[in-house]
Amino acid sequence: MSTVIRYGKGNITFYRTYAVPLRGVPSIPESSFTGRENILFAADVDVEVFGDNFLPAYTEGDNTMVVATDSMKNFTMSMALEYSGSTLEGYLAFLGRRFLTTYPQMQSLRLTAREQPFAAATVPAGAGDFAASPVLFSRRHDDQAFAQLELDRGGDGTRVTAHRCGQIGLQLIKVTGSSFSQFVRDQHTTLPERPDRPLFIYLNVFWQYTQPEDVIGHSLERYVAAEQVRDFVQATFHQFVSNSIQHLLHEIGSRLLARFPQLASVSFDAQNRLWDTVVVSDQDPARKVYCDPRPPYGMIHLTLGRDET
Repeated sequence: MSTVIRYGKGNITFYRTYAVPLRGVPSIPESSFTGRENILFAADVDVEVFGDNFLPAYTEGDNTMVVATDSMKNFTMSMALEYSGSTLEGYLAFLGRRFLTTYPQMQSLRLTAREQPFAAATVPAGAGDFAASPVLFSRRHDDQAFAQLELDRGGDGTRVTAHRCGQIGLQLIKVTGSSFSQFVRDQHTTLPERPDRPLFIYLNVFWQYTQPEDVIGHSLERYVAAEQVRDFVQATFHQFVSNSIQHLLHEIGSRLLARFPQLASVSFDAQNRLWDTVVVSDQDPARKVYCDPRPPYGMIHLTLGRDET
């Protein structure tokens, strides 16, 4: 029998205080983000280990080569303290290299991290002014940065063989400036055409770089911050009058690739969560009451890459 062995530890959540600040991210017109202090650097990490060296544990119950998943958890926490960088992708690269250096029986790794976002609380700063607190933070439960790296042994060291960056969990509602009409109609069609509608979408955005060193390098000159992508998506959604979610995603993707030439591709996973109309005002048809839609939900996916020719 052939075997593919993969095991590891999921949902390793850490909260690192006073990490290295993220500074020097090039500015773009669609976002005010150029860096963050990283007073709280927190993530939820999955570690997946690959290696034929672990086969005896499956076939013979021989655990002499097995690294316990509890050890993986503790190792991940320790590396969060040792990491001297400022990005989620950089941390995963540091963690992966340390894993492969420390445990020679590991052939390759897949590491995934989801940001655990906290926002500085706004507090009085005197004379009627307010400012962001340097010590008090409020946990956010909305969109978050995402990073995934795959590493193996290459030459005399380690190498990143694949990567995926993202901003996941966006929930955006545009109350006007979207439409959906002129679609196929037949005996199964009950949906009315909508020349203008509110559009509520759940959205995950992912991107890959042409050069992996731009993801994890020490220089931030070509680094694409997840916060900037989130702001870019919002700015495009705000500006663009779309004829469908597909139309909107293609416009966002095309603009992202134009804005960030260091990216090789962008992709989207979206859901149509358009609200159901319940009541419309007799005096003003723009005033309406909506409720959440019943499932199932429309799913839309798109990947845009550069033409290599």
